[in-house]
Amino acid sequence: MLTTLIAVLGTLLGSVVTYWFQGRAAVQAAELARAEQLRQERIAAYSAFGGMLFDFRRSQNDRWFRARESPGSAEAEASRFASYEARIAARQALVRVQLVCADPRLRGLAERAFEWTNCLHEATDAADRERRAQRSKDALAAFVEAAAPTVQ
Repeated sequence: MLTTLIAVLGTLLGSVVTYWFQGRAAVQAAELARAEQLRQERIAAYSAFGGMLFDFRRSQNDRWFRARESPGSAEAEASRFASYEARIAARQALVRVQLVCADPRLRGLAERAFEWTNCLHEATDAADRERRAQRSKDALAAFVEAAAPTVQ
């Protein structure tokens, strides 16, 4: 009788311990899956932002050159409207970065990169345009450098 009672208690204790360990393992697996999904979302958001900012900078440069070459021409107007489209795409990518990034410093670097690119077409001369373009490149490089360790 005592042996049977010990066997039943041992089985019950074994079941409780197994249940507890399985529950912990399931929670850990869910946390790992969530962390990996967030990492993948960040990689996608950060790389899309970089690509959109490259395209935005190109369109801003094109806008500046077309406005200097032939102000008010059809080419200048088309370039201006193309830069608006590129700005919209870059702004959407920036919002996505802001949504998946928990680091305020990193979000600030992304916003700074966007703003430097956004004001590129306002350059007063070629030297000013080149300085602004370099600031835009440097700001994006600073963002990428700071973002890389968060997704590795």
